[in-house]
Amino acid sequence: MAPDRPDHAECVPAVSPLAWAAALTACFMVVEFAAGQVTGSLALLADAGHMLSDTASLALALFALWVGRRPRSPRKTFGYRRFEVLAAMGNGVVLGVTAVLVALEAHERWVHPVPVAGSGVVVVGAAGLALNLGCARLLHGGAHGNVNVRAAFLHVLGDALGSVAAMLAGVIVWTTGETRADPALSVGVALLLLWGAWRLVTETMHILMEGAPEGLDLDEVARAIGEVPGVESVHDLHVWSITSGEPAVTAHVVLRAGAFHGDQVARAVCEALERRFRLSHATIQPEPPPRRIVQLGTRPRVD
Repeated sequence: MAPDRPDHAECVPAVSPLAWAAALTACFMVVEFAAGQVTGSLALLADAGHMLSDTASLALALFALWVGRRPRSPRKTFGYRRFEVLAAMGNGVVLGVTAVLVALEAHERWVHPVPVAGSGVVVVGAAGLALNLGCARLLHGGAHGNVNVRAAFLHVLGDALGSVAAMLAGVIVWTTGETRADPALSVGVALLLLWGAWRLVTETMHILMEGAPEGLDLDEVARAIGEVPGVESVHDLHVWSITSGEPAVTAHVVLRAGAFHGDQVARAVCEALERRFRLSHATIQPEPPPRRIVQLGTRPRVD
């Protein structure tokens, strides 16, 4: 049994920060692409390409949140919250592909250097950094409890790193004339993006494979259930996440002989799980204690 709990749609983050971040990113993407063409900077063009993927990612995150707000149905008994995890995985894949493309283009620019207007790169990079930090600020609050918003947040942080790399490349080219600084710094950003993409994809895969939530010790959960009065043992214990920030647990508990009514024990287990682990979505199946066989002469008797 499970205690009453609010509808999961109430836990969905607000869409306004994502909407603002998507609009600002789309606008500056056009500016940065034009500036990259004029200055010849791969760092700016790479960041503009990353912003293009970010715009699509933020739009996908918005759509995922909208889908996640849809109510449960007889066919979708958990609602549509897991679509957010699928969207986050898609964003992680896009982030990884973007990193690989930037690294390949950087290699080409290293072998065949092209002229770069350093001063223009610095100005546009600084403007991009300010924009990305503002978008990151908008998304920071929702990034802790929602993997979909965290995916968008990582994209924006990647853009901020791209802007920093563009600024550094512009300064080096401007002061020393070394145009290879532009692709070199672009590779550094690509590696950071690839690391973020790997972490995001592995996290979403863990949720989709119904792994135990991060930081939750299954043995500790089993011990806590076993400490509830009336519980003899626990088996078939499963803890997973419906979506990020929404864990669930199911378990079979064997009642002690002479224990309270099974419903009372199950409710006590649910209350203990919510109090100690914040596992509010719990389904507990009480089972009667095993019957003892008493030998009477040559014929066994079942108590």
